[in-house]
Amino acid sequence: MREFAELVMKLGSSTKTNDKLEALMHYFNNADNKDKVWVIAIFSGRRPKRAVNTTQLATYCVELVDLPFWLFEESYHTVGDLAETIALLLPGNENAPNTSKPLHLYIEQLRDLEKQAEEIKKQFILKAWKEMNFAERFVFNKLITGGFRIGVSQKVIVNALAKTINLDSSVIAHRISGNWDPSTITFDELLSEHSLNTDFSKPYPFYLAYAIEEDVSQLGDPKDWQAEWKWDGIRGQVIKRNQELFVWSRGEELMTEKFPEYHSLAQVLPDGIAIDGEIIPSVDQKPLPFALLQTRIGRKNITKKQLQEVPIAFFAYDLLEYNGEDWRDRPLEERRSQLEEVIAATNHPSLIISPIVPFSNWEELARLRESSRELGAEGFMLKKKQSTYQVGRKRGDWWKWKIDPLTIDAVMIYAQKGAGRRSNLYTDYTFAVKDGDKLIAFTKAYSGLTDKEFAQVDAFVKRNSLEKFGPVRTVKPELVFEIAFEGIAASNRHKSGVALRFPRISRWRKDKTPEEINTLEDLKQLLEVYGK
Repeated sequence: MREFAELVMKLGSSTKTNDKLEALMHYFNNADNKDKVWVIAIFSGRRPKRAVNTTQLATYCVELVDLPFWLFEESYHTVGDLAETIALLLPGNENAPNTSKPLHLYIEQLRDLEKQAEEIKKQFILKAWKEMNFAERFVFNKLITGGFRIGVSQKVIVNALAKTINLDSSVIAHRISGNWDPSTITFDELLSEHSLNTDFSKPYPFYLAYAIEEDVSQLGDPKDWQAEWKWDGIRGQVIKRNQELFVWSRGEELMTEKFPEYHSLAQVLPDGIAIDGEIIPSVDQKPLPFALLQTRIGRKNITKKQLQEVPIAFFAYDLLEYNGEDWRDRPLEERRSQLEEVIAATNHPSLIISPIVPFSNWEELARLRESSRELGAEGFMLKKKQSTYQVGRKRGDWWKWKIDPLTIDAVMIYAQKGAGRRSNLYTDYTFAVKDGDKLIAFTKAYSGLTDKEFAQVDAFVKRNSLEKFGPVRTVKPELVFEIAFEGIAASNRHKSGVALRFPRISRWRKDKTPEEINTLEDLKQLLEVYGK
């Protein structure tokens, strides 16, 4: 546990990718093999199931340090992180052992606690705290609360493993994807080409594009490029192996059971195939707004009514595997041609080829891009026809050319402290527009400002707080910001009647007063034009 705690502290305090890479390489070279598997799992989202809830954890701490609960809550609101608050409040432990139990042992014990009595859980937690130093307690609490937000990407994890075991990073990225259990698989099995734990569902790492920031004509000859609509859905892979069908999201969530529309694909798709594409609500091969898809996400049981009201299709982009063979190193043109043949032969209403957009020059494509929202798209994906299917976000061969976001000017009315390195600053804001002589809240945003600007807003909040509701402060409605967003939909859950897609702060409008902000009517007009 101590090695893992030191690793987390190094990763959390470093801003340089090379420093993080070196810290991970040192860990993978020296740690227990079982611990390595759990570290890969934790940093790729496969966290242990929570056995002790946050209320129990806070209660054990309050009882141990003999602190009034209201004071604990005040401390928590100030620190902004429950795991860190508890670690700071626990008494010093100068007598902590020089050696520490391995990470996997604590995780296994936590897992065994799930169905145990409250008193047994409490005694385990108190004993663990007694054995640990501050860093270990902090990380241990993080494991329990599930609040890991370490600034390290899976790409860095993969690169560290590649340098440690001398294996290509794209191979590692594929082997650590999929549906594996860190409590049963060994480190060697996880990274072996011939693992005894055969996972037929295993997806491929997704190839991601950068947003194009320069003049699109700088890409060169248009004949070398393929243009596709950039749809707004859930990026996914449909895979059929061993006569079974699997549907994965880009976040590596197995979603097969959430979309019954796809189940019959198992009867018509050839075996040994993996297709990359977008999970989208669709009628008559036309995409519907993402807001409709949200009504299906997270539901354990899909009703017949929901299937009829929000039918789901898979808009296919690329062919990653065919006849059990990895096709990612073949040119896009070849992959696309075979994909079109497969979909034509399959002839299934829920499997749709995402169309190529023909164009002769960049000016023509720019004009077509202006119609994106009317078609339910976010702009274009531009892909080199000779490109291979790579791993992660790469520059050069694939670009996303999105339309400009929608914007609205609004005033900040509430503020709350952030998390992680911003836990001591007010960085989470609620914004309002005018509704007659009233202000009505319509969205929250917590990104888009520089560190300097966040510090300035934080100082304003502390000077101009009007009321306090737990961690939230009501502030004087004086600061105006431009809020950017990708889409808008009607919502019964919001007082404003609208919900925004990907809201963020695009700029601080110091040139505007609160009297000049947009109105609720402006939002409703955007809803009429762009919402469905």
